[in-house]
Amino acid sequence: MELGDCQKTAHEQGQLQRDLWEITQSPWKRGILPGADSLSQARESLPRSLPADGMGFESVQKHILEDIVPAFNASSISPNYYGFVTGGVTPAALFADNVVSAYDQNVQVHLADHSIATDVESNALGLLADLFHLDRREWHNGTFTTGATASNVLGIACGREFVVRAAASKKGVSNSSVGESGLFEVMHASGLSGLQILSTMPHSSVGKAAGILGFGRANVISVCLDDNNQNPLGIDFKKLERELARQDKASIVVVSCGEVNTGRFATTGIIEMQKLRNLCDKYGAWLHVDGAFGLFGRILVDSPEFASISKGCEGVELADSIAGDAHKLLNVPYDCGFFLTPHHQEAGNVFCNANAAYLTAGNAGLVSIPSPLNLGIENSRRFRALPAYASLLSYGRIGYQNMLEKQIRLARMITGWLFDHPEYNILPETGSKEDLLDQTFMIVLFSAKQDALNQKLAARINETSKMFVSGTSWQGRPACRIAISNWRVNPETDFTIITDVLDEVARREQ
Repeated sequence: MELGDCQKTAHEQGQLQRDLWEITQSPWKRGILPGADSLSQARESLPRSLPADGMGFESVQKHILEDIVPAFNASSISPNYYGFVTGGVTPAALFADNVVSAYDQNVQVHLADHSIATDVESNALGLLADLFHLDRREWHNGTFTTGATASNVLGIACGREFVVRAAASKKGVSNSSVGESGLFEVMHASGLSGLQILSTMPHSSVGKAAGILGFGRANVISVCLDDNNQNPLGIDFKKLERELARQDKASIVVVSCGEVNTGRFATTGIIEMQKLRNLCDKYGAWLHVDGAFGLFGRILVDSPEFASISKGCEGVELADSIAGDAHKLLNVPYDCGFFLTPHHQEAGNVFCNANAAYLTAGNAGLVSIPSPLNLGIENSRRFRALPAYASLLSYGRIGYQNMLEKQIRLARMITGWLFDHPEYNILPETGSKEDLLDQTFMIVLFSAKQDALNQKLAARINETSKMFVSGTSWQGRPACRIAISNWRVNPETDFTIITDVLDEVARREQ
């Protein structure tokens, strides 16, 4: 197919966009997971090698729509997909994402006369600060990333720069930038034997960051309280201070603001966050908050109904950096996360592009918006800020409050039902029913009481194709997790679907 022929298909492509829009916005007509036949057909349709002559646009379009799309799952389209805190895609975000693909702006360098894209990204970061009640004067710094994993890497990389420099300064060593001089050289000059991350039940991406950045996964150290039945993420402050006080290690403290299995929070209010801040200041440590989804608790209204959630994310403004995930509760498409920090210079110390004159040419004097390529991992970047910008403007703080309130209420309805069910355990098994309901955010962790059913519980639930749950484990035993994150949630109808499926699965095994 000649490239010029693409112009002939403009009308067809426009109609295709409209058809896809209808598909993604209408109720999902088939099961949550694709059927075996659809998966088999899709795999058989994949070419074994690259054809010499192209198939042409119309044939490829037909192949994708008829062979491949039926083998997709409904992760973002259905409110009953409860795996991996996937979220959904709001209509505003979907529209903006199509614009991103059509105009394909490479958001890497702020060139004010070339494109508005970097201005929009900077503005979107400010809107996020507003959404989370963070002071723009401090927190309007950061970048959009591929997701919370990349955001955690950025936060811990900036922390590494800070803590190693702090250790070096105690030894009277100047010019101690890891980004400039290298990790080994600066650590050697600082008298350090290693780096460590101190946390309670951190997400696996924190371990990944430790592996990437030279800490080592073995140096992600738990500072959990050993006997805290009320909060399994509770911090042992005595153990934490012992580790921070080590002269041979530089430390980063990572706060789990929304743990992936339970949705619980590591801290319970401003007092604990202030205590963390004071300890980090005393020992030259960096305080990072992994707020992939827990950070969104800050958009809730101040009310007794959501008091425990608000307390769990209170005081995050005391941190040195925050990682967030927009594809989760912001409900924008993959891939999109964000990284925020009041220390705007640290990211530049780590991620600046040295000796790349072509990346700054023509930008002299335009320093009001820093070029994103000097703030994060990527040089070539998709304009992923636009869907976030569109969705934030479309729904505002109240719109997002309403979404999250429905998600929490559904999670609490399920928690209460499971607590009373003779065949299921609600996890963690701590406290009264009232306490468990109060602590429930938007994740429900549960297991079957009978081991035989519990071993295959996730598979049995997902086989119904009426809903999807993540299989996980808790205290060495298999468990299932319902993560409610889609903007389409309807507490009444979704509760009926979930309880009907769980009752059916329990009855089948009796």
